[in-house]
Amino acid sequence: FPVTIRMLKPLPRLYFTFIQQTLLMPTIIIQKTQKRLLIYREKLTDDLEIELVKIPSGTFTMGSSEQESGNTSEKPQHNVTLKNFLMGIYPITQAQWLYIAQREDLKVEQDLEPEPSHFKGSTNPVEMVSWLDAVEFCQRLSKLSKRKYRLPTEAEWEYACRAQTKPLNLDKGETYPPYHFGEILTPDLANYNNNLQKTTPVGQFYANDFGLYDMHGNVWEWCQDDWRENYEEIKKSKKQQNQAYKALRGGAWGFNPYLCRSAIRFNSNRRDYRPSNYGFRVVCVFGRTL
Repeated sequence: FPVTIRMLKPLPRLYFTFIQQTLLMPTIIIQKTQKRLLIYREKLTDDLEIELVKIPSGTFTMGSSEQESGNTSEKPQHNVTLKNFLMGIYPITQAQWLYIAQREDLKVEQDLEPEPSHFKGSTNPVEMVSWLDAVEFCQRLSKLSKRKYRLPTEAEWEYACRAQTKPLNLDKGETYPPYHFGEILTPDLANYNNNLQKTTPVGQFYANDFGLYDMHGNVWEWCQDDWRENYEEIKKSKKQQNQAYKALRGGAWGFNPYLCRSAIRFNSNRRDYRPSNYGFRVVCVFGRTL
């Protein structure tokens, strides 16, 4: 990594209040809970910043259960333990992308198209960006901030998406619900299945229990990992090889609910591919100064 990250003063932080929404079955009852969390702010300009929240350390069961009828790529289920990290509350927006893309003095490996997105909007998620573009953004942000930013791993992404949702009924062999909202997804909860025919501004829907928005739908989110066909293959080859195919998570505006589940994994085709439903959010790896 071309940037040396030094221990710095803490990121500016403040408390924010958000509404977390859960669906209760069998009748659909929307339960809204007001929560207050500490957020961290990476300042880009006087009027523009990236907001992050601390994801606590913990262990979770990664992958889909038999009840969920997930793809073979989501199996076998296995426990993963993660240390805490910071994650962007929202996918990177077009305004944030534009600022970093225009900072040619921060260039590490490649140029960035300042306004690549098909669906325009400064607070909409940036899309039509490749994995290589997203990595360049993270490297430039690291260079600017003197902190280490990168894409999330698949395990970090799924853990953050699930947000410590409780298993449905472990005594009966049941596991986590397929969405952090609960057992189903509705158009009131996320942008999916062409219901709006485009991306929507970040934060328009409800957050999960960690305070993260748009984890289901809106744009597929690039992850750091090379693509592997299933978790057995990942276990056999833990070392990343920087291969052509990368993993994405979360679903997007044109996909059905099944393809927006917490466990869903998607093959990128190529790491330089730039469709109108690929975006990303950042992770900050921090030390004791935070």
